[in-house]
Amino acid sequence: MTLAIPLTQFEAVLFDLDGVLTPTAKIHAACWKRVFDDFLAHHAKATGTPFQPFSIQDDYPPYVDGKPRYPGVESFLDARGIQLPYGSPDSPPNQTTVCGLGNSKDSYFADVLHQEGIAAYPGALALVDYLRSQGVKLAVVSSSRNCKEVLRVAKIIHLFDSIMDGKLAEQSNLPGKPAPDTFLKAAEQLSSEPQKTVVFEDAIAGVQAGRSGQFGLVVGVARQNNASALQENGADIVVSDLSELIPR
Repeated sequence: MTLAIPLTQFEAVLFDLDGVLTPTAKIHAACWKRVFDDFLAHHAKATGTPFQPFSIQDDYPPYVDGKPRYPGVESFLDARGIQLPYGSPDSPPNQTTVCGLGNSKDSYFADVLHQEGIAAYPGALALVDYLRSQGVKLAVVSSSRNCKEVLRVAKIIHLFDSIMDGKLAEQSNLPGKPAPDTFLKAAEQLSSEPQKTVVFEDAIAGVQAGRSGQFGLVVGVARQNNASALQENGADIVVSDLSELIPR
């Protein structure tokens, strides 16, 4: 494949983290299932309703993937017709609140990350190296509060000029994806106009954010056989591996 990113037109690239640079999306999904299944089992018992477990295939992509933790919790619970008190960001993980469930997931994720480690996708690393060699400015834009730690564990944090993670977004009062604000802020940090910036995303919420932010090119990364869904929600092109975009 010839390079689908004409570098004469673009000066910066924004990468989502989970599922684009690193295979952490699987860890996130597994941790969310652990949290939600435990909560749903207790909820079913307390309300006398059938237990319907969290589905990684059917529930994770539309309600949780790519979103900040607490909005992801609210989105999924709303889909199930369940309302909980919001709590606060310092709610303990065992508290039955939106923030408590989100903090439980964060605790599980940190444990798995440090126990098992993580490595970047080889194709993603190859494309990052190529873009750096061409003088393109690079940033990571992730809803995850663990973004920098994942990059450190994967030993790739030094490859990026800027990092916009969940912690910085909260501090800056920026709404998460599908709102484009975090992408727009990252482009600003790189001194690049959106029209001259490329967005890489594997989540529906992410490609929606790239499209609504009017970025010059939105590349969908179909790790989950979801190419059609990514195109329908705003991806200009879709690849299954980032190495496809390196000129041969």
